[in-house]
Amino acid sequence: MKQRLIALASFVVIAAASLGLYNTLEAKNASYDTARINAFEKFTKVVNTIEKYYVDQVEIDAVIQKAMDGMLSNLDAHSGYLEPKQYRDMNAKTAGEFGGLGITVSMRDGALTVEAPMEGTPADRAGVESGDIILKIDERSTIGMNIDEAVNLMRGKPDTQIKLTIVRKGAEKPLEMTIVRAIIKVQSVYAKTYNDDVLYLRVVSFDKNVASSLRKEINSRRDKIKGIVLDLRNNAGGLMDQAVKTTDLFVDKGVIVSQKGRIESENQVFHASKTGSITNIPMVVLVNGGSASASEIVGGSLQDHKRAVIVGEKTFGKGSVQVVLPLDDGDAIRLTIARYYLPSGRSIQATGIVPDVEVKRVSVKEIDNEFEIKEAQLKGHLEAQLDAANAAQKKESREDDSGAITETQLNADYQLKTALGILRGLIVLKN
Repeated sequence: MKQRLIALASFVVIAAASLGLYNTLEAKNASYDTARINAFEKFTKVVNTIEKYYVDQVEIDAVIQKAMDGMLSNLDAHSGYLEPKQYRDMNAKTAGEFGGLGITVSMRDGALTVEAPMEGTPADRAGVESGDIILKIDERSTIGMNIDEAVNLMRGKPDTQIKLTIVRKGAEKPLEMTIVRAIIKVQSVYAKTYNDDVLYLRVVSFDKNVASSLRKEINSRRDKIKGIVLDLRNNAGGLMDQAVKTTDLFVDKGVIVSQKGRIESENQVFHASKTGSITNIPMVVLVNGGSASASEIVGGSLQDHKRAVIVGEKTFGKGSVQVVLPLDDGDAIRLTIARYYLPSGRSIQATGIVPDVEVKRVSVKEIDNEFEIKEAQLKGHLEAQLDAANAAQKKESREDDSGAITETQLNADYQLKTALGILRGLIVLKN
């Protein structure tokens, strides 16, 4: 009887505790619902006040669009509202063709910052560099401007001019650049060879064709190449699935990258597969401050797997995941939903990838003693040397046309020269 009373008392205590917990949860839920209702009422009141009292008559749709734009852009530097034209432009860009300057930008500490110019585009030819801060677009200040508005201003009709005022580290005063807009057709992958046994692969951006293009270039030279240089410098990213597929080309097991967010259903882990993986060819990956997002996933994952030596400069540090969610009127929202984590568990966000071998961007110049009189200065010899120089120049031109890296190009790119030296050592070690 005593045991039954104790058991009954215990049940009453548990029931009372459960009821207390239930009441606490109910109170929290009610409080949360009340807060939501109050917040929406306040928002509606602000919209109604703007519509009624603002100095100029504004359409309710325009007010709501501005509200969405401000709300999303204030969450983080990569979330935002995309008007129909911006949404179409974004789709065109990932498809490999769009109009504009060929420049990728982001917001860093409130400043419109160049992640990277795309190779061969108007911005690249004008001398825009990774890390440049765009102070003005034409005569409009970018201070307080959101990223989508800035991108929209820089895009326009082909053959029209735009002036950028740029602040560059180390420059004494702001630089002004006049750039002519063009249709940007992005060739995502460039391939060259060095000494016939090294394959140099330059990836400009991760559009939908990258992984298949890389595989095609490698397979076409598979029997000859002993080493690969993968150049991801000034590659501002692109499609995540292409970053995963690119990494999967070179590793055959383990985690490539994972993404984790607040919603468990958005968490994913991407694993390497053995099918078609190229694991027996030494690799060096080139990165710099313009390497961001998808290129950081590739470089960081290959570094964690000890599959490649990373050479160059610390990368940009964009390790967040965005999804684009279409709305009903041809517009969309871009929303950050998760962060990337490399196989070792480290995050890229705001830290970037630190190279295994840090090399600054410099060029190598050969300097002769201009006061030394040499036999080469004699008239007869000069004429012979002129003919030889012309022949060498033609030969170098033919080498460049045939897709080979020349010594002149190497001397102008010390990072690449270093990468090739390291790769040569890896090839020797392997053999």
